[in-house]
Amino acid sequence: MSVEKSKPVPRPGILDIAAYVPGKEHAPGVARVYKLSSNETPLGASPKAIEAFKSAAGNLERYPDGQAHELREAIAAVHGLNPANIMCGNGSDELLGLLCHVYLGAGDEAIITEHGFLVYKIQIMGAGATPVTVKEKDHAVDVDAILAAVTPKTKMVFIANPGNPTGTYVPVSEIRRLQAALPKDVVLVLDAAYAEYVRRNDYESGIEIVSSNANVVMTRTFSKVYGLAALRVGWMYAPAEIIDAVNRIRGPFNMNAPAISAGAAAVRDQAHVQDAVAFNLMWIEKLKGAFEAIGLTVTPSVTNFILIHFPDIDGKRAADADEFLTSRGYVLRAVKGYGFPNSLRMSVGPEEANRGVIESLGEFMGRKV
Repeated sequence: MSVEKSKPVPRPGILDIAAYVPGKEHAPGVARVYKLSSNETPLGASPKAIEAFKSAAGNLERYPDGQAHELREAIAAVHGLNPANIMCGNGSDELLGLLCHVYLGAGDEAIITEHGFLVYKIQIMGAGATPVTVKEKDHAVDVDAILAAVTPKTKMVFIANPGNPTGTYVPVSEIRRLQAALPKDVVLVLDAAYAEYVRRNDYESGIEIVSSNANVVMTRTFSKVYGLAALRVGWMYAPAEIIDAVNRIRGPFNMNAPAISAGAAAVRDQAHVQDAVAFNLMWIEKLKGAFEAIGLTVTPSVTNFILIHFPDIDGKRAADADEFLTSRGYVLRAVKGYGFPNSLRMSVGPEEANRGVIESLGEFMGRKV
């Protein structure tokens, strides 16, 4: 005799997923708020991208190009790639989810690192698979720890390179060592959301590794250095077989027309990108030096954000600093969910915001800046 259910029930595992919580953006009672919690570029989008967005508004009654040809071809031209190996999505988050639904299922495992992007775990569990979390070393990905966790059930490995919220990176030699040691049926996903900011000779975003292997995928975003976070534009570079498989479940019009046009214009305006990178390089070093001078510990960052660690002293912990800064209109990111209960992540903001945080934290720590 069957038991009648009183309401729809999600399949097992769905309600075990902790929903993603974005960085806060409000400071009640404060006239001027600086949002430094989401790693957005203070320089904004390219004027050319804004103009392209506005031009697209004249044809809103039409469906967008389901293959995003204009955007794929622009990305390919800038990076020297074959457009056939590029897929665009509604942010890189969508592409990460599609990969999980294509290559993971019940009984499978996917490896993530302890301070990795929280969306990896969400998408893995959403596909019915099991996330396996491995330790990092000095706040950076540990290739040996990943390899030690591989089992016959392992089907995917996710690496944010550079990492978020750590800001650290893995040299390309280590990525190559990891790929060479993984079983050939395991998909290695290199999330290079912050690649444009990195200026290190031993770093590569993953393009060459994807080009020479059948089991590596690189994802990128337009939400950071390109300043198109509001439009949700991401892309993936992958072997033809993976592109073909993911295309079979991708929504037919997964990107909107203004996003396609603005993205194409943004990636072609590399002068704007270089301006954003130069501004960031200047301020990431200034912020690090200033915070260390007032007695705080900072994880060295190659990105557009900085991870600040606070003393384990009553009144001086991260939660206290967060409240203090918010009361002055500076909104940073609490990162307890990433395994840093006594730290805050700060995005590089406009000059007045950066200087304001330095002065405020100096006051908070009782140190003259």
